[in-house]
Amino acid sequence: MNEQSLLDHALALGFANAALIDTGDITFIPSFRPLCQENLCGKYGVNYSCPPDCGTVEEMRQRILRWPRALVMQTMWDIEDPMDEGQTKPAKARHNRLTRELMDWAGEPGLMVGASGCGLCTPCALAEGAPCRFPALQYSCMSAYCVFVKDLAEKCGMEYDCGPGVVAFFSMYCF
Repeated sequence: MNEQSLLDHALALGFANAALIDTGDITFIPSFRPLCQENLCGKYGVNYSCPPDCGTVEEMRQRILRWPRALVMQTMWDIEDPMDEGQTKPAKARHNRLTRELMDWAGEPGLMVGASGCGLCTPCALAEGAPCRFPALQYSCMSAYCVFVKDLAEKCGMEYDCGPGVVAFFSMYCF
């Protein structure tokens, strides 16, 4: 895969920024996992892509490290209150759709790490006690992987805190 065309296509799709990184350079902070238990997103224990059902911290880390490279993508949104789900939820969904679109375009196997937990099914099949309907498309968020996103953004030359009224979301395509 031509990495420059991957970067160019990410920007053409509408990502504000895109950068490549070796997955071995990604910082994982296992102590982030308890933050998922606070369940601010409402997906803890009710979504296969989120803790505790997505896998252990080490299993998640190994899923990323299985791939040597990652394309990190960022979108930025005019959102006054980052806690306003009415604004953030559609923005994250759009961000994740763009990430999947890029992966489909690339046509290469890889791992999607999303801006939020998987939102392919509402509700997740886990809530019904059924198996995942789309295991090949399911994705977990940066938090579930315990990725230190602020550090990742800095390593990729991206702003993590974009200032008042602007919220940035990040995803990765590991390949």
